[in-house]
Amino acid sequence: MKKLFSTLFANTILTALLFTFTLPAVAIEKVTIFAAASLTNAMEDIKAAYSVNHNDVDIVYSFASSSVLAKQIEQGAPANIFISADQKWMHYLTDRDLATGKLDLLKNELVLIAPVQSLLNKVEINKSTNWRKILPADEKIALGDPAHVPAGLYAKESLTHLGVFDQLSPQFAPASNVRDALMLVERNEALLGIVYSTDAKVSKKVKIVGTFPADTFEPIVYPIALVTKTPATEAFYQYLYSNEALAIFAKYGFITN
Repeated sequence: MKKLFSTLFANTILTALLFTFTLPAVAIEKVTIFAAASLTNAMEDIKAAYSVNHNDVDIVYSFASSSVLAKQIEQGAPANIFISADQKWMHYLTDRDLATGKLDLLKNELVLIAPVQSLLNKVEINKSTNWRKILPADEKIALGDPAHVPAGLYAKESLTHLGVFDQLSPQFAPASNVRDALMLVERNEALLGIVYSTDAKVSKKVKIVGTFPADTFEPIVYPIALVTKTPATEAFYQYLYSNEALAIFAKYGFITN
C-alpha cells in the first residue's frame, strides 16, 4: 500500500511538471518611451499602475532633454512613444514624418527656485525685479541650456521679455536637462535656478521663491506622439491620457487638459 501511494504521488508530480513545461510561454512585448526628464517621477508611477493589469508588457523609459531624445529618434533610436516638453522638438519629428498622432497632453509652469535653507523667500518677477539684489555678481543661476533644452528655451524667452537675459547670461550655469539644473541648486552649486514647478515640487532640498509671468513665454505644453506603432504601444499611448494616468500627472503638479 505504501509503495502504491509513493508511485501515485510520483506520477502526480511528474504529470504536473509535464503540464507546466508544456504551457505556452507568455509573450512579453516591450514598449519604449522617450520622455522629457521632467516627467520622470510621474511616469514611474504610471508604469507601476499600468503593470498591475498588463504584466505582459515591459515598459521601458529613456529620460533626457527633449532635444537630445528627438535627435536620437531621428538617428534611429528604437523608441515607440515620444513625449516632449515643448512643441519645437515634437514638430522636429512630425515635420520629418518620424512621429504621428500628436496630442497635447500636459501643461506646466516656470518657477524660480533657491536652496531650502536660503533666506530668500518671495520674489515678484516682473520688469522691475532687482536681479542684482537677489543674484550677486559672483553667484550662479542654474537652468536648462537655453540653446536647446526646452526649460532653458522658456527661461530665455521670459528673461528676454523681461529685459534681463543679456544681463544674467554671464551667470548662467547651463545644464543638459531641467533635472540637472534642479540638482545644481540642490547641491548649492547655484544660488538660484529656473525649472518647471513640477520639478521643484518633487525635491525636498529646494523651494519655489517666484513664478515667471505666463505672458512672458509660450505656454509650456507637453505633446505626445507615436514613433512606432504596435498593439501594445497604442494601448499604452491611449492609457497615458486616461483618467487614471492624468490623475497621476496631476498629483505631481502637471496641468492636465
